[in-house]
Amino acid sequence: MRGWLAAAVAVALLGGLAVLGHGSHEPVSGAVPSDTLVAGRPAPPSTSPDRTRSPLSRSRAVRDMMDGRAAAVRMRDEAAFMATVDPQADPEFTAAQRALFANLDGVPLSEWSYQLDGATSAHPPLRPHDDAPLWAPRTTLRYAFKVADALPTSRPLGYLYVQRDGRWYVASDDELGPDSERTWRGLWDFGPCVAITAASGLVVGHRGQEQLMTTLAAELDGAVAAVTDVWGTDWSQRVAVLLPNTIEEMRELVGPAFAVDGIAAATVADKVDVANYSAVGQRVVLNPDQAGRLSASARRIVLRHEITHVAARASTVNGAPMWLLEGFADYVGYLTSGLAPREAAPDLVRALRDGGPPDQLPADADFYGTSDHLDLAYQLAWSAALHVVDRVGQEGLVRLYRQIAGSSKQDKATVDTALRDVLGLDSTGFVASWRTSLDARFS
Repeated sequence: MRGWLAAAVAVALLGGLAVLGHGSHEPVSGAVPSDTLVAGRPAPPSTSPDRTRSPLSRSRAVRDMMDGRAAAVRMRDEAAFMATVDPQADPEFTAAQRALFANLDGVPLSEWSYQLDGATSAHPPLRPHDDAPLWAPRTTLRYAFKVADALPTSRPLGYLYVQRDGRWYVASDDELGPDSERTWRGLWDFGPCVAITAASGLVVGHRGQEQLMTTLAAELDGAVAAVTDVWGTDWSQRVAVLLPNTIEEMRELVGPAFAVDGIAAATVADKVDVANYSAVGQRVVLNPDQAGRLSASARRIVLRHEITHVAARASTVNGAPMWLLEGFADYVGYLTSGLAPREAAPDLVRALRDGGPPDQLPADADFYGTSDHLDLAYQLAWSAALHVVDRVGQEGLVRLYRQIAGSSKQDKATVDTALRDVLGLDSTGFVASWRTSLDARFS
């Protein structure tokens, strides 16, 4: 079995993220206007000279409060941070906010800030509140890791704000209704965090994981160099690796797109702009149930596979064929492993023995975590990448990847054109040539 290498790459859509995405920006029919306080009923007209009840003053007051909250995180001022939490908030929320602040203590941040806009939630809070004015503008966390992030990444926060005695506070982060923004949870929402840094990035995890994190961090520089040797230098050459404590935490970090029980790791991105060769918020998230059990060789393969996705993501459009994406990542992962193809692809060896070569390259659906053919799909994709290298060399494989995966139009014609340009074959010819090569290498 090769389940520990069934790693996956997440695709993110600009304007609506496929993995950990934002809700729609379009107004909802019957939505509360952005200058209306969100509550169970409209707020009564103000008879007080308190100017924070006007939409403009309210917005400024909440932004100032959140700027102070962000500064408190950066300056590690717990009292100032907790002063932004509603003094009448649910005790569980207050405790979670105090823990969140403490858990961030070991995280090396180069930015932590909040952005608010006027897109107010159309839904009243799920739980009853008193008559205090409430507001639920769209709130976004912007943060960046030192060493790993050249630009900050953005994550949605479903914050509800409340005004008491002329001051605004954060009242909750989970009661705006099913159609409103859902609060993203980071590692720091699950426990105290620590980080181990390397020249090429960092590993962020939890207390008690330091030994494994140190081992992983020691692999980063070599892995980044190995990927760069194949792909080239047109990427950040910096990596952030996350090590959650539980499978449930991993699911929160990577989103519902992955059946995480069947993969060793996942690579996610918040925002990708292929036209400008930009990918923001890339993270390699390891499966905590498997990471500590990997051999040194397997760990090296997994990291290099995932970091290949990081390097190539800004040149990879959504919908590019998975056999190419995963085959290329496995090619880089295995390149210096010393493993013979027959050792690394036992499912393929059995498939050739039992039924001969397949008729087609694996379909995209075969790479999903629920597929019964997941391991075989990865091995077939790797074999296709090896066959490309046999015909046109490593540079030819990179050229083929860039031409297919970077195309704005993903269809058979795109693949045929690239195959002809690089290998002198169309899809039918390539599949026939690849099928013929399998027995010699794997049977």
